[in-house]
Amino acid sequence: GIGQKPPSLSPASRKMLTRFAGISSMDSFGGGFLTSALISYWFFKRFGADEALIGVIFFLARAANAGSYLGAIALARRIGLLNTMVWTHVPSNLLLIAIPFALTLSVAVALFLIRECLVEMDIPTRQSYLVSVVHPSERTFATGVVNVARTSAWAIAPSFSGYAMSALSLSAPLYCGGLIKLVYDGLLY
Repeated sequence: GIGQKPPSLSPASRKMLTRFAGISSMDSFGGGFLTSALISYWFFKRFGADEALIGVIFFLARAANAGSYLGAIALARRIGLLNTMVWTHVPSNLLLIAIPFALTLSVAVALFLIRECLVEMDIPTRQSYLVSVVHPSERTFATGVVNVARTSAWAIAPSFSGYAMSALSLSAPLYCGGLIKLVYDGLLY
């Protein structure tokens, strides 16, 4: 109820949760470089994509994201939660970094949509992994801590992304976001 203290964490859970929240916030910070608004702006500035096309691109992207949740279930059963998190996230980030090298809008959109089929597979597997490594009485608190860390990091990243886009290059957020997320994948593994 209201006014109750959060459950105390075991020393092992506290140590794991601190590392996991830190690593997860790095992933979210990288994702904050890639907001829909900034990616839409990139498609507009780079290829002259109009609003109607950008709407279709993001409809397809979100449909691909939804499908990836279902794909993550089957893949995690085969290769495990951690492997699913990392081995779907790495190619999605490499695809992200490759998008600015596309010479045509159709190739850039294809790379983006393929990426969107993979990028969200780490979400249900990350949550499942987290609740599997803490005591059942710690699950709500642990997921709350990780979500606060992730949301905080995601919230500050767009200002860095906008600055990188204006000061470095139009494609800087795609490179920065992809590289930060690759570091997360390495640390997670």
